[in-house]
Amino acid sequence: MPEGIKLLTGNSNRKLAEEISKFLGEPLTDATVTTFSDGEIMVQINENVRGADAFVIQSTSHPVNHNIMELLLIIDALRRASARRITAVIPYYGYGRQDRKVQPRVPISSKLVADLIETAGANRVLTMDLHAGQIQGFFDIPVDHLYATPVILEYIKEHYYNNADKLVIVSPDAGGVERARAFAKRLGCSLAIIDKRREKANISKVMNVIGEVKDKVTIILDDMIDTAGTTVQAAKVLAEKGAKKISAACTHAVLSGPAVERINTSFLDEVIVTNTIPLDSKKKQCSKLTILSIASLFAEAIKRIHEETSISSLFV
Repeated sequence: MPEGIKLLTGNSNRKLAEEISKFLGEPLTDATVTTFSDGEIMVQINENVRGADAFVIQSTSHPVNHNIMELLLIIDALRRASARRITAVIPYYGYGRQDRKVQPRVPISSKLVADLIETAGANRVLTMDLHAGQIQGFFDIPVDHLYATPVILEYIKEHYYNNADKLVIVSPDAGGVERARAFAKRLGCSLAIIDKRREKANISKVMNVIGEVKDKVTIILDDMIDTAGTTVQAAKVLAEKGAKKISAACTHAVLSGPAVERINTSFLDEVIVTNTIPLDSKKKQCSKLTILSIASLFAEAIKRIHEETSISSLFV
């Protein structure tokens, strides 16, 4: 690895940071990120970072506010220690679903978080599968947007391709059609869409299936699974329509509230996720989860940013 790179991490996803560090052959920079007895966060970088190309690896997942604050303080510490460039590496971007005003007198939280990251001193952002692509435009600094597609595609080709003629990629709602269509095209398989009406936040009602799924191997594709209500209801409808096998695939395994219990008791045979968000002991109780690592993808992207070479060519 070239000289002058520094990898740092908070406490949100240290295991992923260690994997990225291993791929790059670059040790994590010694830093203390802890909490005072009153709950305030204390950060101290224990190595010289003057003139360094610094990358702060921190998913802003649960506890989201604490992890965002850790990220901001690490960036501020690097800026004050005269790092040459600071890249916020955010595998999962919290508050990403609040990207526009859908009701009167509500904030655009993802824009506010973008402003905070810039104000703290980040010169660049590296993230993966944003819930809404327009979030890139909330930043006035460069944003490199990665996709977990190559990692998930490789797994599906290895484990599902013997049924390629019967494979159907399913979009759980109209908003995810573009993502599902691109995925189906890469696999050379069929596409189905679930017509869904959302009653209120985190509660959805599945209405109908557009496309042929009877006797098919179906994979419900989404960017994240939160409470799993949408995914489980989609699986139920696919089962009612005669699907032979029902799986789900997503980048971000948020898995909040009753998600694990819902998945365990659902019609789903397998749920394919990545490690952008660490799995706590409760999430590990989900026997249907298959966890894929995106560490090599982030490591390659970090290497290319440092060497000023193309990142988009990773996804050609």
